[in-house]
Amino acid sequence: MTEIINKSPRKIETREIKARKRGWVPPSSLDAPEPPEGFHHRWVRAEFRGQLDEKNILGRLRSGYEFVKIDEYPNRQDLPAIVDGKYKGVIGVGGLLLMRCPLEVKEDRDEYFRNKTNDQKSSIENDLLKEEHPSMPISQERQSRVQFGGNKKS
Repeated sequence: MTEIINKSPRKIETREIKARKRGWVPPSSLDAPEPPEGFHHRWVRAEFRGQLDEKNILGRLRSGYEFVKIDEYPNRQDLPAIVDGKYKGVIGVGGLLLMRCPLEVKEDRDEYFRNKTNDQKSSIENDLLKEEHPSMPISQERQSRVQFGGNKKS
């Protein structure tokens, strides 16, 4: 004889998920406030080894960036700000200043550097093909994959 056992469906059963204890992590000194709609925030080097890096700051200003002032975020008491000197009132920490630019400027800049990288890659490939000898052809098979454990049969 078989005995019929009334069990609830497995979908209904719930198990308590035990999360692993996270542990203490030091706070990040580069936490930045959310940028306004249509803008992008970026930490920019203002000094290096105690010397002001005017070239870097001026280059960013010329390319469309502007400083993010602490008074734009009155509710955030946790943000570090420069208290004196040339950049007084700007959000900054450890030789870095927070700057913002419109998203269009960021996307144009990203596209410019992506094109520059692609041009360099194609230039290298062309140089390699120039050195190729008919008796010893150079193959340019490029492939990458991420694999976690298991065998390498794919």
